[in-house]
Parts: sequence; structure tokens; C-alpha cells
Amino acid sequence: MQFPIHPKARGFTLIELMITVTIVAILAGLAYPSYTAYVTKSYRSTAKACLLEYAQFMERFYASNFAYDKDSAGTAISLPTLACSTQSNMNQRYAFSMDTLAAKTYRVVATPLGIQLTLDTQCGILTIDQMDTRNASGTSGVSGCW
Repeated sequence: MQFPIHPKARGFTLIELMITVTIVAILAGLAYPSYTAYVTKSYRSTAKACLLEYAQFMERFYASNFAYDKDSAGTAISLPTLACSTQSNMNQRYAFSMDTLAAKTYRVVATPLGIQLTLDTQCGILTIDQMDTRNASGTSGVSGCW
């Protein structure tokens, strides 16, 4: 049995396939940096919200004990692990701590870790204190980060 020979072959040529692959690669090359910037900004926003939760915890503690550093029995406080600091892998992106703690003052710090530290040079370390003073160590400053 003989198969008929068609004058026009159907399908894609290698050149057409390579042009398509090149276009997809260019689009991916443009989209990936935008995606990583979005993810970095998203984690930063979550860290800011978590800092506010820690500040609310400290204010509630002060309202109950009339001091930020000790409870009414005189036991020193340690910063608890709130749910916001462990959800969505936040503990891999930020470390939450207190670097200033006294009877009338506190400052809660969100320090970027790993890939967040590498990608988020705009804001860097975020802080908030008892006077609601917010700070950022990166190049964008407070106005660009908070």
C-alpha cells in the first residue's frame, strides 16, 4: 500500500518552534523579577502586621501589669511566639525579638532572614516601640516601608 504524498506538510518547523521558545523565555525573564519583588513586599507587609500584633500584646501586658518588662508578681517577661510569626513560613523570612525592654519602654524588631534579607534591601530591619515610632534600616526609610 502506498501513502499519498502531500504537497504541503503539516506541523511546525524547527524555526517556528525556536521563535516560540524564545518569546516564552523573554516573557518569563521579564515576569520572574516582578514576581519575586511582589513576594518580598508581601512578606514585608505580613511582618509589619505581625509587629503591630506584638505591639498590641505589649500594650495589653502593660495595661495588666503597669510595666512592660515584668508582670505584677515581678517575673520578667519574654516575648511570646505569636501565631503571626510562624504562619506562612514567616519564621523563615523574619525573626521577631525585643531589643529594648524596660518598665516604661519597649521596642519590637523584625529582622529579615535568608532570602528576605537578600531581596529586601529597601526596608531591612523593621521596628516599632511604645510611642508607635516606626523605623526601617533600609534605603527607602520609614516613609517607603511603613
